[in-house]
Amino acid sequence: MFVVAVGLNHRTAPVEIREQLAFARHGLPAALEQLRAVAGVEGCVILSTCNRTEIYVACQQEETGIRAGKNFLSQSCRMDLKNLEGYLYTLNTRHTVRHLFRVAAGLDSMILGEDQVLAQVAEAYEIARETGTTNNILNTLWQQAITVGKRVRTETRIDRNTVSISYAAVELARQVFHGNLQGRTVLVIGAGKMSTLAARYLKDKGVTTVLVSNRSYDRAVDLASKIGGQAVRLDAMEDYLSRADIVISCTAASHYILHREQVARARARAARPDSPLMLIDIAVPRDIEPSAGDLPGVKLYDIDDLQQVVLANLEERQHAARQAEGIITAEVDAFFRWLGSLYVVPTIIALKEKAEAIKKAELERACHRLGELTPRQQKIISSLASSIVNQLLHDAVVNLKKAALTPRGHLYAEALHELFNLPGEGARPRKEAAAVEGGGQ
Repeated sequence: MFVVAVGLNHRTAPVEIREQLAFARHGLPAALEQLRAVAGVEGCVILSTCNRTEIYVACQQEETGIRAGKNFLSQSCRMDLKNLEGYLYTLNTRHTVRHLFRVAAGLDSMILGEDQVLAQVAEAYEIARETGTTNNILNTLWQQAITVGKRVRTETRIDRNTVSISYAAVELARQVFHGNLQGRTVLVIGAGKMSTLAARYLKDKGVTTVLVSNRSYDRAVDLASKIGGQAVRLDAMEDYLSRADIVISCTAASHYILHREQVARARARAARPDSPLMLIDIAVPRDIEPSAGDLPGVKLYDIDDLQQVVLANLEERQHAARQAEGIITAEVDAFFRWLGSLYVVPTIIALKEKAEAIKKAELERACHRLGELTPRQQKIISSLASSIVNQLLHDAVVNLKKAALTPRGHLYAEALHELFNLPGEGARPRKEAAAVEGGGQ
C-alpha cells in the first residue's frame, strides 16, 4: 500500500490559480466521495487552505494514485491538465509522509511555524474520516502528523514569535500609512477567525473606527461588540466604503464580494479623496475584483503580497525550524518502521499456522502407529510436539519482530516466505519495498 500526494501551494502557484482549486468546507465530503470512487483509490484526504490544496491518496500503485490526483484536480477546476501540471508537485510515499509532517509542523507555511495550519490538518482528516474515505494507513499517518505538529510546537516553541496572515495584513497597512493607523477608518469584511484576528490587531494598533460587514449580520454584530466596532449590513457596505481608508476582506465566498464598480463609486464620494484607499484581500478565492486595484488612488494587495511582512522574527524561527526537522526525521522513520511491521505480522501468522498444521498431522500419524494411548500419554506427546515447534520458531519470530523495526525488515519476511514456502504474498513489488526501505527518495 502506498500513500502519494498531488498538490500546489503558495510557492508553486499564484493566488489566481490557487483560488480555482480551493475547496469550501461544505463541499469536501462530496469531493472526497468522488475521488474515492476512482478506480485504484483506496482512501483519500483533501487538505485545502488559503495557501495550498493537496490531495492525499492511498493506493496499491503509486502511478495510479498520482494520476487519479492530477485528473481530479484538473476536473475540479475545469483546467486542461497540460496547463495545470506546471503548478503541481507530486510526491512518492516517503516524500508524502515527510511533507505532511512538515505541513502540520508549520515548516511549509508562508509564515514559518504558524499554528493555524495544524488545526486545518486536523479538520481535513476529521472530515475525511467522517465521510468514510480513510483507511488504516491514512488514519495512522494523519494521527501521527497531528501529534508531530503538537510535538514540534511544544519542544521548539517555533510558534512563539510568529505572525499570522491577519497580523501581516495589519502590518502592511501600517507600512503604507507610515506606521500610524490612528484616526483611520477600517472596514473589515467577514467575521471568521482571520477577520476577527485582523479586527483585534487593528484595535491594538490604535484604530478607533472599525466597521464590520458580513453576510450574516448577527455575526457582524457579535464581532463588532467584542472589539468596540460598528456592524454594517452587507447590502449597505458600499455606503460605508466611501468613509474607509483601509479595507481588509476575508470571507469564504466563492465569488467576488467587492467589485470594481462599487469601489469606483465609493472613491467618487470619498470622505478623504486625497488619501489612498488601501484594499487588502486575504481570502482564497479572492473577495475583491482584481481590476479594482487599477482605479486611481486605490492600492490593492492580495495574500501573495504579504511575503515581505512575514519575514519578521524569521531568524529566531529558523533556529527552531532546524530543531523541528530533526524531530520530523525521527517521526518519519518511526512511521516507516510501523509500515514495515504490517508486512511482518502476516508472515509470522502464516509461519505459525503452517507449523501447527504440520504438528497436528504428524501427531495423528504417530498416535496411529503407536496404537491405543492413555490420555496422559497423549498429553505428553502433544506437549512434546508443541514444545519442539515453539522452540524452533521462537528465535525466528523474535528476530523477525526486531527486524520489522528496521527499514529492511520486509526482506526478512520475504526470505521466510520463500524458505518455508508459506502461503500468501511472500514478496511485495520492488517499488513498494523501496517505499518502506526509503529507497524511493
